[in-house]
Amino acid sequence: MTAKPVENTEPAEDRNAILEKALIEEYLKEKGYTLETLKKLPPAAAGKLMKEALQYASLKLEEVAARAHFVKELHDDSSPLEK
Repeated sequence: MTAKPVENTEPAEDRNAILEKALIEEYLKEKGYTLETLKKLPPAAAGKLMKEALQYASLKLEEVAARAHFVKELHDDSSPLEK
């Protein structure tokens, strides 16, 4: 049996990709830029800013993952209260 793609639908976007894009936009905003204004910069400057934004987003995603792992460990280690 083969699955047929559903027509007129867009693929679901990865949650990490959504967060990564938001973090990149956050970094650029702090520097006074947007993804659109970045296109107007010379390629070297735009590339440098984008590299910095990607590093920032990567570090933040690692932080989120570490916190989620820590919270999961806390929940897994806690024993249910007995009455």
